[in-house]
Amino acid sequence: MAASEPRPRITMQDVDGVLLRTAFWAARIDEGKRPLLFFNGIGANLELTHALGDMFPDRDIITFDVPGVGKSPVTQWPYRPWMLARWARKLLDQFGIDEVDVMGVSWGGALAQQFAFQYRNRVGKLILCATTAGMTMVPGKPASLSKMVDARRYTDPNYMRDNFATLYGDEADAQAGEHITRLMPPDPKGYIFQLLAFIGWSSLPFIRFLRMPALVMMGDNDSIVPLANGHILKVALPNSRLHVVEGGGHLFLVTRAAETASVIKEFLAEGDALPAQAAA
Repeated sequence: MAASEPRPRITMQDVDGVLLRTAFWAARIDEGKRPLLFFNGIGANLELTHALGDMFPDRDIITFDVPGVGKSPVTQWPYRPWMLARWARKLLDQFGIDEVDVMGVSWGGALAQQFAFQYRNRVGKLILCATTAGMTMVPGKPASLSKMVDARRYTDPNYMRDNFATLYGDEADAQAGEHITRLMPPDPKGYIFQLLAFIGWSSLPFIRFLRMPALVMMGDNDSIVPLANGHILKVALPNSRLHVVEGGGHLFLVTRAAETASVIKEFLAEGDALPAQAAA
């Protein structure tokens, strides 16, 4: 991590007997804004969230390694989305955090929707990036999806660089290169549990209850989660807007970080003093 980057406080938290490696950035500019709860993509470890502290210096930020990812030990048994959401809620309780804005990317975007449904009296705003409503999703390109399950994308940096554009739809630029160097191979069992967690899951049965302001961000060159999925979320969410990152692939948060951060900050700043939405 570069010296100029704010470093999170990383701890191991015991939540219902599940150990979660957790990162917490304290706001460098304390303006009383809601903390941000961040859910990462499948197989993605904490080190890939290094830029969050720079992107949102005016609020506390909390995220964690899902069991079997990064340095969180794998669970003995598979889990379901509602269990992950409950662990996240109890994690917030341990940090003394009540209301949050929630942001999720890809796999983490589905988890963000689940969390926002279970604990909607604690969620102010919802940010969904490169994600879907679940099993009803419009699938990505076969060439990209086939590389998603290839273990070499975690263990072989050259493989990742050579296939970055095919896999994500983004160019393998300097930011992508830095992303690749921070990857940690997930536990194979943990990765399978992540895949199993959302089999058969869809947010469409409950998404109309998510009445908090929502920002859906999609890249129009995303080869894993096509833009059509963003339109589905936009129509289904009652209080949402869709922002399309033109030319952006699946990892536009990395390759288009400045642009993405600007859009999210503007969204979060709107009516920021308003209380969180009450549960329906």
